[in-house]
Amino acid sequence: MVQSRAENVDAYLAEVPEGRREALTRLRELCRTELRGFTEAMAYGMPVYERGGVGEIAFASQKQYVSFYLMRDEVREAFAERLADHDMGKACLRFRTPEKIDFALLKDLLRATAAAPGKVG
Repeated sequence: MVQSRAENVDAYLAEVPEGRREALTRLRELCRTELRGFTEAMAYGMPVYERGGVGEIAFASQKQYVSFYLMRDEVREAFAERLADHDMGKACLRFRTPEKIDFALLKDLLRATAAAPGKVG
């Protein structure tokens, strides 16, 4: 998917290829459930979850994979062992197909993000 120009997450999800829409809708609901006090927005053409105006979590349907962005260094470090078996860039966790999305891991990452105080880094 080319970078979206959707104005909100509903419109974004409507643009997502049908084969990924269900998984991304599930991911959105997980974010909304676990990230209490966060604001859902669109930034850089993807859904982002902000606290205090700072993006901490985002996800996107890319051409070759579904990406999950985890901005908090301390959360990535705390989960390094569980993340080691996944395709992970500096802050981007990539899933080649919707069926490979590890929702249990994502739920734990979201909970740790929500519990983490202070500046994102």
